[in-house]
Amino acid sequence: MNRFLALTAIIEVATGLALLTVPDMVVRLLLGAEISGASIPLGRVAGFALLALGVACSQSRGDTQSGAVKGMVAAMLLYNAGVVAVLAFASLGAGLHGVALWPAVVLHAALAVWCLAILRLKIPRWTGVD
Repeated sequence: MNRFLALTAIIEVATGLALLTVPDMVVRLLLGAEISGASIPLGRVAGFALLALGVACSQSRGDTQSGAVKGMVAAMLLYNAGVVAVLAFASLGAGLHGVALWPAVVLHAALAVWCLAILRLKIPRWTGVD
């Protein structure tokens, strides 16, 4: 689980920083489209959200005793599955194609499967009672 959380932290912090600094480039790489106007600050908001996920994953490393880490992995499962759905629809349904789109879909699908594998393991819960 620590490897998953560490890798996820790196990926989400890097993507978050990219969205904060160059949201138009991220969108161009993912969707092959240009953004302007209100889309730029919205991209930066998404960047802060990804930074928050990355920090939460980083801070969760090493915690295998609480239910909070299981909740973190469950949240990342929802996030990764959602990213797969949105990006796949962007390509298949909306006809958007960027060079990084399908690699991102595959990466997030793999991370979602990894989340499922972690959640299927029995993670001991700390109850505070010895």
